[in-house]
Amino acid sequence: MLRRAAPALLAYAGTRLLGVVVLAIWAESAGKSWSTLLSARWDSVWYSRVAEHGYGYTLRLPDGSVHSDLAFFPLLPWLERLISALTPLDAAAAGLAVSWVASLFAAWGIFAIGDRLRGRRVGTALVVLWAVLPVGIVQSMAYSESLFTALAAWAVYALLTGRWVGAGSLAALAGLTRPVGAAVIAAVWVTAAVALLPGGRWRLAWHPEHRRMLLGVALAPLGWLGYVAWVGVRTGSVTGYLDVQGGWRNGFDGGVAFARFTWDLLAGPGFPAGLGLVLGVALLIWVFIRCVRRREPLPLLVYAGVVLTLALTAKGYFGSKPRLLLPAFPILLPLAAALARLRTARAALILASVGLASAAYGAFWLNGTGPP
Repeated sequence: MLRRAAPALLAYAGTRLLGVVVLAIWAESAGKSWSTLLSARWDSVWYSRVAEHGYGYTLRLPDGSVHSDLAFFPLLPWLERLISALTPLDAAAAGLAVSWVASLFAAWGIFAIGDRLRGRRVGTALVVLWAVLPVGIVQSMAYSESLFTALAAWAVYALLTGRWVGAGSLAALAGLTRPVGAAVIAAVWVTAAVALLPGGRWRLAWHPEHRRMLLGVALAPLGWLGYVAWVGVRTGSVTGYLDVQGGWRNGFDGGVAFARFTWDLLAGPGFPAGLGLVLGVALLIWVFIRCVRRREPLPLLVYAGVVLTLALTAKGYFGSKPRLLLPAFPILLPLAAALARLRTARAALILASVGLASAAYGAFWLNGTGPP
């Protein structure tokens, strides 16, 4: 299986290496450190602090916001602490190592899904498309997106191949990585429900052939629920995690704040940006509908649908939405299928051109405002 995926993984590694090299050149010209840009800014600082000192740090801002490190799920800082204890790497460098290794496993899982559904060419195109996304540089940062996507991709693949315990275990780990772990849990639960409910098969749920399915269903939410419950105990409130998110002025409101933000752009001097935002959201929805019409497997649709919904209905950090959408790799399937139908040279030229543009954008992004 790894041998079959090797060309896709080499293409992925080359694309990400290009992104890092362009970033390094840009950072050097600006008098900055490329490794600091990747491992010691924004969220990566919070993860490193948790790895080094545990939870308990709170930052109060002049505008009244209360930023608590409890907002950050624990799997990445746990791994950073473990690696820094076993190697000379500090927590920040360990986080970068986790992200780089996890991104390769994510690419492998994405390839495995594309290969299973549409063949090797589609699987390869899917992986490279994921690598050349405009915010693809995040895959090479000490953030949790790569780790989460690796766990999510292999959980979905496990569902596609009927490995229920594996899917549930990976969903539990994904639930310890990011709040959007709920998307992986939903994929496990909905797929199991559809498998059991038709024809009254739920009555036979305890039949030996279904026990592994039920075990996977039971395992799936343990990570997410465990951390949210722990935060609730720590804060002394059942809604503790939601309160923490509220302190960051984040959370979910059904997209009301995002719609208001977009409208303000359209009604003011930011009209071009607002129009681009509307077109981008419309494109995302259209591509997802295409996936539904193509009758992609249920686990993929549920997972991608929940990731899109959570990202688009978050009420804060609107500049982070492209990053929050990064794990929604299944929506790239129609484009990957279209690329796979082209001649190899033409498809390679298109992807190489987009990859170079993505590398330049990533370098510009991280040397500027970057992802909050």
